[in-house]
Amino acid sequence: MSSYLQAEKTSRIVAAAADLTSHILRGDPQRLTHSRAVARQAEFFTRTIDLDSAPLLVAAAWVHDIGYAPELHDTGFHPIDGARYLQSLGWSPAICNLVAHHSGARFVARVLKLDRELAAFLFRQDAVSDALTVADETAGPNGQAMTVEQRMSEMVRRHGPQSANARAHGPRQRYIRAAALRVTHRLERCGVDRTQQHIIAA
Repeated sequence: MSSYLQAEKTSRIVAAAADLTSHILRGDPQRLTHSRAVARQAEFFTRTIDLDSAPLLVAAAWVHDIGYAPELHDTGFHPIDGARYLQSLGWSPAICNLVAHHSGARFVARVLKLDRELAAFLFRQDAVSDALTVADETAGPNGQAMTVEQRMSEMVRRHGPQSANARAHGPRQRYIRAAALRVTHRLERCGVDRTQQHIIAA
C-alpha cells in the first residue's frame, strides 16, 4: 500500500472513531474531553509501534470509554459494553479487543465475575495494548496530564475504596506499572527521554 493510501486509511478510521465518540458521549463532556486527551497521547505513542497498527491504536483510544454511555449499558462494565457495541456495528475485531481489555480491564472483570463475558474478546499483551493502557493512564478525567502513579491514585479516590476498581487494584496496578515501563523504554529507544514523556516520575 502506498504511503498516501495508508495515510488516507488512517485518517478515515481515526475520523470515524472521533465522530462516533463525539456523538455517543455528547451528553458527557468531561468524558469526551478525557477521550480526546487519550487519543492525543496515543498519537504520541504511535512512535513505539509499527506503522500499520497506528490507526488501530488511535481509533481505540478515541472509543475506549464509549461504554459509559447509558444507552450502551449491557453488563454495566464499560470496556465490555463498549466493545460489544463496536462489534455490533462491524468495527475491526482488533479495535474491539483493545477496547474490551484497555487499562487492565481483565482484573476488574474478575472482581465483577464477568470473566466469561470478557473472554469473548482476545487479549494480547503487546506494544499496542501497552500504548493504549498508558495513554489512558496518563490523561486525567478532565484531560489533564498525569503520571501513571497520579492517575491510579486519583482513580481509587474517585471510585471509592469499596469499588471494583479498588478491589482489583493490587494486580491491576502491577500490570499498569509494567506497561508504563515498557512504553517508557520504547520511547527512550526512539530518542524521547523520560523528562519529555510524563509517564513516570523522572
